[in-house]
Amino acid sequence: MIVRMKNRLISLMQLLLVLIFIIFEELIWEGIAKPIYQRIHALRILQKVEAKLRSVNPVVILLLFVILLAMVEAFGIYAGLLFVSGHFLLGLGLYLSKIPIAAFTFWLFRVTEDKLMRFAWFKWLYEKIMTAIDWLKSLAIYQETMAKLKALKAEIKAAARRFKERYFKEESPFVKRLKRHYRNLKEYLDR
Repeated sequence: MIVRMKNRLISLMQLLLVLIFIIFEELIWEGIAKPIYQRIHALRILQKVEAKLRSVNPVVILLLFVILLAMVEAFGIYAGLLFVSGHFLLGLGLYLSKIPIAAFTFWLFRVTEDKLMRFAWFKWLYEKIMTAIDWLKSLAIYQETMAKLKALKAEIKAAARRFKERYFKEESPFVKRLKRHYRNLKEYLDR
């Protein structure tokens, strides 16, 4: 009985970890933060900053990285507290405002990773975090959940494609009416 309860508790904790990781990895990182990171990385001014960062002392880079990371985490924790206390929109706003800072922090990490890894404790911590993420991704529950999410994503895309083909193809009466209303509105506004 106790072993069974222990196993269920462990399974529940694994599921919770997997869901939290998927939410952050798939929805927030892939959907929001990664595109911001890619735009930040493509900015010419930041390419100049990248070149200058190569000559900056590793201690300064570490300090800047830790300050930015602490800010991002503090924003996330405070946003969670706002959610729990019933201030959903304020919490959501704070959480969304932290995403560009997190993307910039990730960019800083990627650009200065070689300097940050010179600190033995930092490298050790980073390796432990990566090991934990690899362990999480190796869990059957993670792989099953990801397979279900991929299938759901494919179904949503197929439904969207069918909807688009049905209502937004060129010959559609709906599209013709919409264009006619648009032309009429444009003519009216041009007078």
